[in-house]
Amino acid sequence: MRFELPEDRRYRQTHEWACRTDAGVRIGVTDFAQAEFGDVVFVELPAAGDSIEADAEFGVVESIKAVSDLYAPVSGTVRAVNDAVVDDPERLNEDPFGEGWLLEVDPDDESGFDDLLSPEEYAARIA
Repeated sequence: MRFELPEDRRYRQTHEWACRTDAGVRIGVTDFAQAEFGDVVFVELPAAGDSIEADAEFGVVESIKAVSDLYAPVSGTVRAVNDAVVDDPERLNEDPFGEGWLLEVDPDDESGFDDLLSPEEYAARIA
């Protein structure tokens, strides 16, 4: 099976993505992850203003198959939460790289972004 893998993002081995934006770093889960989850029924995320730490759990996705922890690709302060995903969790399945984004973060350190997997490295991991 072939999964969408945008070139403008970096990836964690735990299937989260990060993308630099004018506002900081946007975070979500990969197409591979949403396919593994199955139908997503619940998403729990931190609030705007909360701090997250790279490699630490920051939220939970519950699907018809399992409950899965989400791990932060970068450290920083949550600038915005995608409430549309909290209210309508199916957005993760429908558009994980677009309308299904999870958080926008003001990163503590820009170098953490460069430590994430490139699209090619992540593709090799899920192959």
